[in-house]
Amino acid sequence: MIQAKILEAIQSYDTILIHRHVKPDPDALGSQGGLAAAIRAAYPSKHVYQVGGSVGDLDWLSTMQDVPDETYQGALVIVCDTADRPRVSDDRFDRGAMLIKIDHHPNDDAYGDLQWVDEDASSVSEMIFDLIQGSDRKLFLTAASARLLYAGIVGDTGRFRFNNTMPHTLAAAARLIQEDFDPAGLNNRMNAMTFAQAKLQSYIFDHMTITDSGAATVTIPLAETEKLGLQPDEVHAAVGTPGRLGEVQAWALFLEQAGDEPYRVNLRSKGPVINGLAKAHRGGGHPLASGAKAEDTTEIAQITHELDELTAEFRK
Repeated sequence: MIQAKILEAIQSYDTILIHRHVKPDPDALGSQGGLAAAIRAAYPSKHVYQVGGSVGDLDWLSTMQDVPDETYQGALVIVCDTADRPRVSDDRFDRGAMLIKIDHHPNDDAYGDLQWVDEDASSVSEMIFDLIQGSDRKLFLTAASARLLYAGIVGDTGRFRFNNTMPHTLAAAARLIQEDFDPAGLNNRMNAMTFAQAKLQSYIFDHMTITDSGAATVTIPLAETEKLGLQPDEVHAAVGTPGRLGEVQAWALFLEQAGDEPYRVNLRSKGPVINGLAKAHRGGGHPLASGAKAEDTTEIAQITHELDELTAEFRK
């Protein structure tokens, strides 16, 4: 069983480095930090590091450690919530003695010596919770790990609104909040936004177009985010905005980036499967939540057309 092999590897190595994806969300940080906390509690003498650089406006949830290159020598490296190698934050992830991938996205890039991929899991945080609970006390669930894992589950289920919320997901959350942290306070912090982020939501509603099939799209110019003083990672608070409308079945936000960088595309859906569309445009993700890239306005128009076709087909 893959979980037993992962636990054996954790027991075998004195140095463990845990990575996650770039531009981290609560599940990336929750699974990474929750696993790190569970290992530290069970093995105080091990050297456990969370690696991956800046976490943007989620630094209140989790922080990273800076490690020199030599730390990777003879170490175990675990990558959480990252479907493919280019999205791993910190490209030293493959310099250890052993590499483990733990993920819930489609396994299109099967990297690592061990791979535990469960596409049916609501989140990698839920998977880490299961790993801890099934570890026969080889890992410890603490308040620190529970807080992070709960945040990851809440984040990837849209506060238990998405259809990836299963009975087991709710059971996991119920067990986690038995630990000594403030789930209500955590939920409030995750739900909070700045005045500038609220203004961005207003911009989206004012400039969004919706096709007859229910495909909504909006382009957010770089000048607009600069005017509002928003960093790219702060735009995530507005990604779900179009989905609040009953007429919308699926939507795409095209975020213009600085320099020659392509547009960042956030794709979301209430039903039509959109990760195939994301893959066709240098991206990927979940069936109902994906990311992609658009080189220019021509590709934006192409993605818009393809999204409209998907929603039209879904409604038949």
